[in-house]
Amino acid sequence: MGRCLKTVGIIFLIIIILLGVLLVSASGWLPAVIAFWLPDRARVELSGRFGWQHGQLQFPALRYWQDNCLLASLDGAALGRNKGRWLLQATSANLDSQCLSKIPAGESSQPGRTLGDWQRLLPDAQLDIGKLTVTPWQDWAGSVHLTLDAQQQQIRYSGDNLQLDARITGRELVIQRLMLPLAGAAQPVTLQGKLLLPDMPDSLPESGELTGRLQVASVPAPLDIMLKWQQQQGELNVVAGGEEKPLLQLPWQADARQIQIDKGQWQWPWAGQPLSGGLTLQVDDWQKGIGQAVLSGRLNVLTSGRGGRGNVVISVGPGKPDWQNSQIPLQITGDSKLTNLQFYSRLPGELRGPILDPVLYFSPGALMRMRGRLLSTLEVDEARWPLAGVRLSSAGISGRLQAILSAHDPNMGEFRLHLDGGARDFWPDKGLWRWRYWGQGHIKPLAAKWDLNGQGSWNDTQIELQSLSTGFDKLSYGAVKVNSPRLTLGEPVRWQRDASHPSFNGNLKLDAKDTQFSYGGLLPDSHLALTLKGRDPAWFLWRGTLQAGDMGPVRVNGRWDGERLRGQAWWPAQSLLVFQPLLSPDLKMRIQDGTLRAQAAFSAAAGQGFQAGGHFVVRDGYARMPDNEIQGVDFSLPFRFKQHQWYFGAKRPVALRIASIKNQFDLKNISADLQGWYPWSRQQPLRLSNVSVELMDGKLSLDSLVMPQQDAANVRLSHISLSKFITALKPKQFALSGYVNGMLPLWLNDRQWLVHNGWIANDGPLTLRLDKDTADAISGNSMATGAAIDWLRYMEISRSWATIDLTNLGWLKMTAQVDGASQFSDRKQRVSLHYTHRENLFQLWRSLRFGDNLQSWVEDNASLPSKKDTSDDK
Repeated sequence: MGRCLKTVGIIFLIIIILLGVLLVSASGWLPAVIAFWLPDRARVELSGRFGWQHGQLQFPALRYWQDNCLLASLDGAALGRNKGRWLLQATSANLDSQCLSKIPAGESSQPGRTLGDWQRLLPDAQLDIGKLTVTPWQDWAGSVHLTLDAQQQQIRYSGDNLQLDARITGRELVIQRLMLPLAGAAQPVTLQGKLLLPDMPDSLPESGELTGRLQVASVPAPLDIMLKWQQQQGELNVVAGGEEKPLLQLPWQADARQIQIDKGQWQWPWAGQPLSGGLTLQVDDWQKGIGQAVLSGRLNVLTSGRGGRGNVVISVGPGKPDWQNSQIPLQITGDSKLTNLQFYSRLPGELRGPILDPVLYFSPGALMRMRGRLLSTLEVDEARWPLAGVRLSSAGISGRLQAILSAHDPNMGEFRLHLDGGARDFWPDKGLWRWRYWGQGHIKPLAAKWDLNGQGSWNDTQIELQSLSTGFDKLSYGAVKVNSPRLTLGEPVRWQRDASHPSFNGNLKLDAKDTQFSYGGLLPDSHLALTLKGRDPAWFLWRGTLQAGDMGPVRVNGRWDGERLRGQAWWPAQSLLVFQPLLSPDLKMRIQDGTLRAQAAFSAAAGQGFQAGGHFVVRDGYARMPDNEIQGVDFSLPFRFKQHQWYFGAKRPVALRIASIKNQFDLKNISADLQGWYPWSRQQPLRLSNVSVELMDGKLSLDSLVMPQQDAANVRLSHISLSKFITALKPKQFALSGYVNGMLPLWLNDRQWLVHNGWIANDGPLTLRLDKDTADAISGNSMATGAAIDWLRYMEISRSWATIDLTNLGWLKMTAQVDGASQFSDRKQRVSLHYTHRENLFQLWRSLRFGDNLQSWVEDNASLPSKKDTSDDK
């Protein structure tokens, strides 16, 4: 007995040793055994060692090859059994669908078996895969939980882009939840329903119904989806909530040879204009599988717009789809008439490559054209996109990309632009696109010709503008003419669009030759340099300098946040001598001394417009003219600009101070303050105040002038010396001495008057002397006249009073009363004179060298009556 037990123990030990050896060497002999049941040119590779752990057989890495194509791989697998059910687990599994075409036809088929036969062959098993990936649908990867037995099969699939929960009981397939994304949808589409599967697995379900709901961003209501069929025909409908007419209606029928969609209809009322059309699709020999089936179809798009009705037809096939080498002809022809644009296309091409990831090749002659109104007044004469040789695939666009645009605006002018370049597997932020561009045009309002050229590229996430040169031969607008302004790049503009490291930087230069003004002034050659640095074109900082000849530099900086442009400018203290070119040579004014400094801040945004505020300061200005000398000019201008309106004197009034003006008579200590709005209104007036000037030993002052004017602005004359006034006029016929006071009520927007009810009176005794030769000449003509003139040869005036009215046409009327005593031939005679004088003051000013500028100002700013009164001309 003991010997027998020992023999059994030895045999058992030998069996265990043999099993261990077999397990250890399984990676060598097991693939050869499995290959017996595999198709031709198929093999299985095992790497690593088998092991037993936690009641499960641990598998090594498994690879399934079909003719040197890795069809499937399995990693981290374990096989066990629990409660009569096989358990298979794997960390990951990968399938390459492109290798399916290499499986020999008919090798794996089992003709004659029904669905029930296949179900009865299923073992009681459970399969769990942590991540299943099928190439080329890597984005649809997810985890799989599969439960199998002869009565029911259930699957749960969960991934980022696909989720499925379904079960099969007999021939009934119940889809409890199918969720997958759809391009253009705000949320994934969710489907559910029941299908009655055919008895033979190689045919379509006998009946069924699927329903679902879809939310599209451009559609206000959710879309309801319903797919129904019975036996060999059915219909797919997509309806928007609250609408009666379906967006998509596809009746279809199928038999053993053909699947056909006939007289399908579609519409899309939410585009810029309603779109609609029809659809037909046919798949012949579909049961023969991919590579043998023949696909053909036709889709048309109906449009209507400014150019009438349009129809675009997309024809597909006939051609054979294939896992690797599809060849399906495709052609897009017709015209699309949109609201203001018309597109004309003839795009022959072919779909090639894997049916799941095809490439569209455009054939020679492929061309798209467009014309119509692009903007409210911009008319596109022609736009052309030649597409011959261009390839379009999921990897991107490849080939030569060209565009030509010719357009005109009846008021602005015309232009022609060209774009040429090449792309390699380009999509936005992926691949490479290099381009160059050029063009020219004419702008009517500015009487200017312009040109444009440059180069750029888009390489993965970086857009680079490598060169740019655009400018005008000249710009003429109103009283200004700018010669040869041109914008160029100091450094390439680069925009890095990588979300983790975004950046935007570059350097721009704007140069112009001299700027000429109609009054004769000149701005020397100007130069603006700007440096840009930020995150993207919607958010960056900018800084630079502006200089024109010796003027400047003005330092500028700011930022752009996509909605508002903000900036500041600083003009350091600089000599006024540099502004000499801005003065007209005809003015004959030479700037001798003084300084200017300024600073300003500004912003611009949609809905807000342009806003600015700042402060200009001039100190110790000094200028000379042939007949004038202006000294000690101090000018302070604080301002704000908002909604097309200026506000002067933001924190304190605009202040003008002039030490002296030397002319026929000297003006000293000139001052004026200004504060308020321009253009002005009753609610927002403009006020001139604190106006005063010392002249002729006296003073002229103005307390306040408010625009729009409602009350007279009283100009006061205090202690004005008549002798200095007469000396300035230099008359030879008479002389006056003494002082006068006065008040002139000034009106600037009256329909008739500039001065009304003004007066002048003596301030102390006055003396009048007539030139002897003049008096003798007058006396010799008449004895009576001579006696009167004798009274005026020398007259001492004790009282004088004059009233003054001045129309806005320049006619002066002065009524004077003079009381005094005359002395002639040692006799004293009391004299009382009443005198009325009429003269056009504007003509008098023209006779005075200092008067031209004052006259021009009055004539430009006075409100003239609609009917001129010339009754005083005589």
